[in-house]
Amino acid sequence: MERRRIFLLGLCGLMVLSALFSALHRQRVKEEPSHRRVDIPESHFTPRQRPLTEHNAARDFSNAIADAVEKVMPSVVVIRTQNVLRKRERFALDPFGMYQGYRDVEEEHKGEGSGVIIDEAGHILTSWHVIENAVDGEVVLNDGTRMSALVVGYDKATDLAVLKIKDAGADSCPYVEFGDSDRVRVGEVAIAIGSPFSLAGSVTVGHVSQKGRKVDILPYEDFIQTDAAINEGNSGGPLIDVDGRLIGINTAKKTDDQQKGVGIAFSVPSNLAMVVAKSIIENGKHEWPWIGATFYDVDQRFRDQVFGGAGVVIAQVWNNTPAARAGLQPGTAVMAVDGSEVHSQQDIERIIYNKSVGDTVRFLLQLKEEEQLEVELLLEEFPGITG
Repeated sequence: MERRRIFLLGLCGLMVLSALFSALHRQRVKEEPSHRRVDIPESHFTPRQRPLTEHNAARDFSNAIADAVEKVMPSVVVIRTQNVLRKRERFALDPFGMYQGYRDVEEEHKGEGSGVIIDEAGHILTSWHVIENAVDGEVVLNDGTRMSALVVGYDKATDLAVLKIKDAGADSCPYVEFGDSDRVRVGEVAIAIGSPFSLAGSVTVGHVSQKGRKVDILPYEDFIQTDAAINEGNSGGPLIDVDGRLIGINTAKKTDDQQKGVGIAFSVPSNLAMVVAKSIIENGKHEWPWIGATFYDVDQRFRDQVFGGAGVVIAQVWNNTPAARAGLQPGTAVMAVDGSEVHSQQDIERIIYNKSVGDTVRFLLQLKEEEQLEVELLLEEFPGITG
């Protein structure tokens, strides 16, 4: 019993001491300040800004892209159209539906594409399929101004068309600067501007993947291939270089699943587009130049042995044409055209089609015994292409 009383007294003493210690600790905490004052050094920069180094190649590249876009953007337009498509549908000829007939019905569809102003008068270069079957439409300038436009003409072979802004003030329209697409190199940066999925003024950046592509979607193809993203609504918009010069008109893309928005895109080279646009503006249609001859590519195995290294040979010459009047003969090797070496039929076509009817073209021919002859031909309008 005595031990139990001693234990309880000891426990009570510990509790009293513990309470006393806690009270003394709380008093001490009250007397001390709750925080210390820390002096923060003065900063010359905002929290998210860092000092710029003197040179940064990535920043230079970024600025070049932004400068090129800023230069071209005022000349890029959105083209909105209303199309009427005819569709054949069945209908019942009797109340019981036992006999049926067909009738054509018209359906209205709204479309949208892109374009680029090419001169001060307000002529717009775009893709033909953007305005095909359109009964009404408008163009929207970069500043949001909506204006009506007239169709000047089109060329189905290259899928190009020219519009003209109504009521455009004389010499008042911002226009794009043309570049030389023949001098564009594979691997150069390419910038596409347009209105994909109705998102006006969208910019995508890629490279020139290849030149001289043929993909069998148009009668005449000499495409610039690019990996810059081009989607529905980009057609007719400009493809530019880092100096803000037009190097192509975006016309199509090739992909297994267009809904994914990926693929490889194609553009009509600016040199060809400029010639076609000039011809349409002056004549209402494009006049295709020709010399009255066709060519074929020589197999690599026979170029040195038979044709003196030439890659192209004249295949056929039509009577009463520039080629016939200049004395061109089938089987003659072509070494150069306008001073540029040619290695394929496509090289000759590119040089000729980048010219206009009435221009001249010089052919360097390989004759027998290493003799060469240069002849000059006057380009005439090809009689087989209309519209």
